[in-house]
Amino acid sequence: MERPFSSADAKRLIESHAAILERLENIAARESQCRRDIRSAADALAAGEVLNVLREIPVDELNRDKQGIRVKLLRDHNYTNIADICHASAQELSDIQGISEDSANMIKQLANDLASNAKRAVKIKLSADDRNARASRLIKSVYLCRAGEKPVQACRALLREKTNIESAVHDLGPASNGIKWFLTSRQKKDRCMQAYTYLTSMMSGDYGQKCKDVILEIDRLSNTAGDAAWDDFSKNSISYFTLLEEIAPGLFGDEDTLYGLPEDLAHAIQEECIFPDGLLCTLRRYQEWGVRYILHQERVLLGDEMGLGKTIQAIAAMVSLKNTGAAHFMVICPASVVTNWCREIRKHSLLNAVKIHGAGRESALASWLRDGGVAVTTYETTGVIELDADFRFSMAIVDEAHYIKNPKARRTANTKAICSHADRLLFMTGTALENKVDEMIALIRILRPKLAAEIKPIAFMSAAPQFREKIAPVYFRRKREDVLTELPELIETSDWCTMSGEEESIYEEDVLNKRYADARRVSWNVEALQHSSKAQRLKEIIDDAEDDGRKVIVFSFFLDTMKKVGDFLGERCLPPINGSVPPNRRQEIIDAFEAAPAGSVLLAQIQSGGTGLNIQAASVVVICEPQFKPSTENQAISRAYRMGQARNVLVHRLLCDDTVDEKIMQVLEQKQAVFDAFADESAAARESLELDEKTFGNIIQEEIDRIQAKRDQAVEAV
Repeated sequence: MERPFSSADAKRLIESHAAILERLENIAARESQCRRDIRSAADALAAGEVLNVLREIPVDELNRDKQGIRVKLLRDHNYTNIADICHASAQELSDIQGISEDSANMIKQLANDLASNAKRAVKIKLSADDRNARASRLIKSVYLCRAGEKPVQACRALLREKTNIESAVHDLGPASNGIKWFLTSRQKKDRCMQAYTYLTSMMSGDYGQKCKDVILEIDRLSNTAGDAAWDDFSKNSISYFTLLEEIAPGLFGDEDTLYGLPEDLAHAIQEECIFPDGLLCTLRRYQEWGVRYILHQERVLLGDEMGLGKTIQAIAAMVSLKNTGAAHFMVICPASVVTNWCREIRKHSLLNAVKIHGAGRESALASWLRDGGVAVTTYETTGVIELDADFRFSMAIVDEAHYIKNPKARRTANTKAICSHADRLLFMTGTALENKVDEMIALIRILRPKLAAEIKPIAFMSAAPQFREKIAPVYFRRKREDVLTELPELIETSDWCTMSGEEESIYEEDVLNKRYADARRVSWNVEALQHSSKAQRLKEIIDDAEDDGRKVIVFSFFLDTMKKVGDFLGERCLPPINGSVPPNRRQEIIDAFEAAPAGSVLLAQIQSGGTGLNIQAASVVVICEPQFKPSTENQAISRAYRMGQARNVLVHRLLCDDTVDEKIMQVLEQKQAVFDAFADESAAARESLELDEKTFGNIIQEEIDRIQAKRDQAVEAV
């Protein structure tokens, strides 16, 4: 029986399919290898950080407890720090004349104990600004794991043909050898011919092309340079940290598995199920815990610090409830963040967001009542929303819940009326209510009246563990430094500027005439900012940022300062964000800033830009003048220094010598020192950190006295 192919053709076809199947199987098993590579790279990075710490510990530390260790002998043999001891074996140490084998073993044990303590204390930070070899190895390992997910899935799909291909390869076997072919029966020869046709068509058809594509993609990934991995990390750092938390738990020092909750409550929450189908983002471990808490406790106050993703946790809770049959949800929030809520819901879930605010709110409400979804409305609009007495919906989310702290306020009554229709309540605020216990009790009274009555008599001990345990079933708060231990560094700099004669003259006239607001705008009051020392320093900061591939956000309390800065910087600046910019326009500006090139500047009034915005695109923050409230500056900085930030955040405070800038900073530093000394967490102590108008008046008077004394000396000198 003649055949249209040679034995060599059949052999090549068999070998080709065998080679492809082997590659596909290796790629399909790649996920396990990738995870092992990540674990190994994480261990190496952690070990490197521990060694850095141990190099700073002198070898003399071994003799802290006066155990008679001859540390001078160790130093004489170049063992100068604990890292050197860890690298040495006990045998090498005992080879030193004067150190016995027992002493060498003791030295090693003490060094290992110090290393263990250092390992527990070390917190790994990953930053695109510190691309050292160990960190780069880890980032590349995670990148290859993430980027390989689709090719691995494609391989597994292609391997569904494995059984058919192996059967055809078996049938084609006799055709690969001339003698075997000659001795093969006609029936088997027919199967050989069919197998050759099948395997040839597979190789030349869609299957063969997909195999080539997936193998090429894996080969391309394997040859990926480290810069591509770091670039991906900069854009998707949350996904990197989530995967690392799963594969290398404790790498970032976040080993608290109970998040401060009482053990019994924590274990109950741990058992709560989440149904994430339709959630379009990955939850961090602490966020997943927050969702379980929300679902399990049903009526709660989530007080996570700014930047931890309370919005994402709320969306995930709604998604989970929808997957178990819920249909209607409502978000009540300040008007300034309505647009942001709608965008976040659509971006991170398949839930339908319905804005009930402004024109068309009646038809929007009717649509929500009919079709369900997430109604997003404002505190002001709650007064015109009427729901039937028997209407129930699944969950009400009250954002910035401290807005309804006053039980006598109309918006509080309106919000409570709507919440009475909800099966579950989620109040959210980033404000530390531990320091405002009366506000906390007012909100808990809406959520759980009985518990509020129980804690009111012990409100005076709000900082005590007993109080925190009592409110744990309803109030849950995590701090950024406790759960985002991997955040890059926050580097704060005071940029002291020397005023020109023109600046000094204008400043002194403002002070002597007691123009308080003008005096605070020191250096920004010159007619042309080309003559402003602060403006020149600002330009230098922006130029450096551009060279370093960074974007800048500039905060000021004063609108006219913002306008002058905007005119001075020209096209580098986006339109400013202040209290008069509507939410939709505000989001458009932020979107444009995210898409803008390095060196771009976003101007924001510190009262408006410090709340409700996520601006991780900026990694340089400039504050034009010192604020009376440190919390105002901290909130502004938190717009950039938050989850998702992949670079060190550089904060510059522009200050002038011998001005109110200097005295404001001195007063606030003194207040902070007193606060730290007494560690008083009360609301009164917190508020004492603020600088009031009376204190500023005293500062102005001190400046008047200084300026007049200086002028008197000048006259005497003449």
